[in-house]
Amino acid sequence: MALKDILPGKLGFGAAPLGNMFRDIPEHEALATVEAAWNDGIRYFDNAPFYGAGLAELRMGEALVGKPRDQYAISTKVGRVILDEIEDVSTRDLGEKGEVFKYGRPNKIVNDYSEDATLRSIEDSLKRLKTDRIEIAWVHDVAQDFYGDEWLAIFESARKGAFKALDRLRDEEVIKAWGLGVNRVEPIELLLALQEPRPDGFLLAGRYTLLDHDRALQRVMPMVAERGLGIVVGGPYSSGALVGGPNFEYAPATPAILDKVARIKSIADRYGISMKAAGLQFSLANPAVAAVIPGASRPDRIAEDRAALDEVVPGDFWRELRKADLVNAEAPLPV
Repeated sequence: MALKDILPGKLGFGAAPLGNMFRDIPEHEALATVEAAWNDGIRYFDNAPFYGAGLAELRMGEALVGKPRDQYAISTKVGRVILDEIEDVSTRDLGEKGEVFKYGRPNKIVNDYSEDATLRSIEDSLKRLKTDRIEIAWVHDVAQDFYGDEWLAIFESARKGAFKALDRLRDEEVIKAWGLGVNRVEPIELLLALQEPRPDGFLLAGRYTLLDHDRALQRVMPMVAERGLGIVVGGPYSSGALVGGPNFEYAPATPAILDKVARIKSIADRYGISMKAAGLQFSLANPAVAAVIPGASRPDRIAEDRAALDEVVPGDFWRELRKADLVNAEAPLPV
């Protein structure tokens, strides 16, 4: 089934912040943020065991438990099993994401992409989410940013384990779809080059944004569109850099990135366009994109995202960005 047929709407909710991403978020604030998303009409929620070692799933489960289950879709991820055992959070090797969830739960995180671990991961997620099913399972982080030189070996273990398990679960209608949830385009290229298995789409974070889209545009989007698959764009604001935050790719933004943001913003300001509108509408203009899932950790952010999606952006704004070489000449624009 195509992702666009599974996902209720083009704006979803990225739950990473609920896992205390970058800061210790009070429980009431996390629950209020999910409630704000629901009240706004958002009906697609993306999560992962990795987000705060199960914290984001626990909070989302609590927030959605009374909602009619047939009215919303959940995706979560496999590849990490969360144990009851406690570990020293400061000694975790989390690749480029070392500091991202230091305020999450101290439960031990085990990287395991085998078939058994995939089934256990889904079972554990269902308990934390307080639900009997998920619509989409993403295989999480089988890429260089997390595993460095080992990433191909990790990908291979997922090919033998998680991919086959998820193909079977989808064919048995236990889940509706599966794919990769990654921050790099290369694992998607690699999976699309295989005869088997048969993914339904991908969650690609940070790689099809206004600030960084060249590689995905050339290498992944055409293949995805050609096969009738779909992309969910995660991190459309590039870890906050696009909207004035200090981080890009979970780390302090470089001068080059900050300069690009400033150049886009000066044009946006002239047209009275919000940077959120520019970011969301750019990502959604590509026909391969099924939805965008900005993360939110405060209720008021939800209203901002919705307003950004509905904002009227004149065609001249996009044409000026292209003329200034701030978007790829081949990128579809929302005009």
